[in-house]
Amino acid sequence: MEKMIVYAFPVFGLMIMAEYAYGRARGRNTYRINDAISNLSQGILSQITLVFTGIFQIGIYTLVYSKVALFNGGFWSNWYGWLAAMLLVDFCGYWHHRYSHETGILWAAHVVHHQSQDFNFATALRQESAYPILGWIFYLPMALLGVPPEIFAASGLVVLLYQIWIHTEHVGKLGWFDRIFSSPSNHRVHHAVNDAYIDKNYGGMLIIWDRLFGTFIEEGKEPCIYGTRPQFESWDPVLANLVVYRNLARDAWRSRFPDKLRIWFMPPGWRPDDVAQRFPEPKFDLSEVRLFDPPMSHAVAWFGGVQFLLLVLASGALLWYSDVLSWAALSMLVAAITAGLWATGRVMEGRMSLSSALFLDAAISASALAVL
Repeated sequence: MEKMIVYAFPVFGLMIMAEYAYGRARGRNTYRINDAISNLSQGILSQITLVFTGIFQIGIYTLVYSKVALFNGGFWSNWYGWLAAMLLVDFCGYWHHRYSHETGILWAAHVVHHQSQDFNFATALRQESAYPILGWIFYLPMALLGVPPEIFAASGLVVLLYQIWIHTEHVGKLGWFDRIFSSPSNHRVHHAVNDAYIDKNYGGMLIIWDRLFGTFIEEGKEPCIYGTRPQFESWDPVLANLVVYRNLARDAWRSRFPDKLRIWFMPPGWRPDDVAQRFPEPKFDLSEVRLFDPPMSHAVAWFGGVQFLLLVLASGALLWYSDVLSWAALSMLVAAITAGLWATGRVMEGRMSLSSALFLDAAISASALAVL
């Protein structure tokens, strides 16, 4: 599976370049280099950490499948079995996605995907590193039904890859297609923080689940404003993955039982009354949302681009050889790449100097080579 992702790297790159070129040609560019690098850094981070967190998604699924599968016949190996598996993945994914917007501890993992204020193919690749840790729970019905792990994994990959193309502002409404499938129009609504659009259109491949369960809304004339409530203003990929966990833990520390536990399972933004009174936070106001876009010099932009490309190559090598590397080597390489992505983000937002970042690069490169 890791090698399949490596093969997909150049395909993703070509898709992003094509969308960028099309936007420039039409006078409607939807890319910023700092935001794009931040988005893609999250994608890289999610893939390299998957060598550890994958045990939750596939490992637990395989264990349950081997112990309690009710149907082990050849149904799933036929074309209609594969189709049924993809429908099941999409159905389970709908509920996983929906509860990730309705439950604090799941939102803390999923929030990463929504933090970008841009909406493009790079946003699609802004994936969550902590998502597999609890996400496996929602797919256990498939293991119970006897869907083999390899078919579950392949079907999940198809559904995930489908969702890349729906992250674009260059495709308008598609008529009947929008009524059945997730489409760019439907998914723009999902990423919007407008009051009318918030927490709608969860479907990954099919939008019919939203129509059935009352979470569908059509894209209207009101333009979509993307991001989160409140907006996340940083290019730091580590902070992006931890910020909501940090906020939940802080409020849990401040609160009393049973709120210390309850806060993790309430909707995002919920706070105990006593904590909200003692530590008030400003109410989200859409009219006050501003684009996070700290100025960058040409040197910083070049550093960010070159550093990121080098880290992509390092990540590809890690994924390609992950099955033969020791856990110590994998841990060191994941830590080194994560540090490089963190430094890139800090430099782009002006919180780390180029010289400090280059010194850190030299240190982590030497450490990685020593381990290897």
